Amino acid sequence: MAAINEKTTLQQDPLFAASGAPGAVPAPAAAPSGGSDYYNAFTSVFDPVSAPLADTMNRFHTWKENMGLIQPGTVENLTRPVSTTLMNNFFFEGMRADLSKIVSPNPAFQISHAFAVGPQKNNYTFGALFANDKTFLHGQFEPSTGGVNMRANQTWSATDITKIQGQLSSAPGQTMFQIEHDHLGPHYSLNLKSINPSPLDFTGLHFVSLLHSFTSRLSLGFETIIQRTSPAETIPATSWLLKYTSQPTAAQSVENPMTMPTAHGATSGIPFVPSWTATAQLQPTGNVQATYYHRLSDKVDVALDFQTMFQPASFMGPAKRDALCTLGAKYEFRMATLRTQIDSAGKVGMLLEQRIAPTFSFLIGGELDHAKNTSRFGFGIMIESTTMTPEEMMAAGMIPPQ
Repeated sequence: MAAINEKTTLQQDPLFAASGAPGAVPAPAAAPSGGSDYYNAFTSVFDPVSAPLADTMNRFHTWKENMGLIQPGTVENLTRPVSTTLMNNFFFEGMRADLSKIVSPNPAFQISHAFAVGPQKNNYTFGALFANDKTFLHGQFEPSTGGVNMRANQTWSATDITKIQGQLSSAPGQTMFQIEHDHLGPHYSLNLKSINPSPLDFTGLHFVSLLHSFTSRLSLGFETIIQRTSPAETIPATSWLLKYTSQPTAAQSVENPMTMPTAHGATSGIPFVPSWTATAQLQPTGNVQATYYHRLSDKVDVALDFQTMFQPASFMGPAKRDALCTLGAKYEFRMATLRTQIDSAGKVGMLLEQRIAPTFSFLIGGELDHAKNTSRFGFGIMIESTTMTPEEMMAAGMIPPQ
């Protein structure tokens, strides 16, 4: 009798029954979950709509990947190759001296002293910089005017970065605060920016820009400016953007080194370095800006900038119809950088940065305006003090390879 009871007990044991032993009594099936059944029944109602929509989105995504679309870069950097080739953003008049001290290479911490003497202003600026893989902080202070400038960038991921800029000044209307966010997708870039925003009535100057790749060489986009001076007044203005490049070649970029596999196994979303780039911007006033950049070799870049200046007659002055075309080139030598340019207004200029030593550079520049019969000249030095060894300076790019 005891043996029979023991056998009956083993047959009723769930582990014994699950083992598939001979004579085992099957364990009863688990009761279906009532909540899961109700959820499945509820979601199945939307299947006739959601299933075709999801299938369409998947087909659209596959079609985009098959077109070989690329990451077009940001609207802010649309004409950056041209601006770094021309000397407009680098030329100065008078005398200038920049002294900097590298306290730490990694994370980067640097302090600087800038002295400027010119026909328009004489000032001294103290600056400090801190940067690591995710954070960038930069501040400047001008004791003569009491002005303070600051910049802060925070990289959240390879696709998202937040930027903040601020300026404090004793001059009326010069104090400014700006916040923006960049999002880089595999085939597009989106930027949201606000200058002096008010969280109470949403007044301020707001920007929305989008640049999307339509083919492997063509990108189109827009930039909308919303000027909200009061809660009852909103003035929008939209500029249209175009970017056309040479055939892309995959290349890693420091700005956005993300990789996204495509349907063909290639990498999408990697900004490439084209050999030439052409851009066009149609502004709300009807003016047009067109640029062309060409990298002839590793040491020679050329750039062309064309801008129209149409202005209707108003209380500010008579009607104006003008245009300006600027052609420039940049030459990179082993220990020097030379920028030259000429424009349709009769200006000819050059700027030379000669690195006499790895931590000492001499700058000289000049500009002749033949139409107005005027000239401007600038002389400067840059001295950089560091505790880094020559090998570390070469790895950081401060010394050209031997």
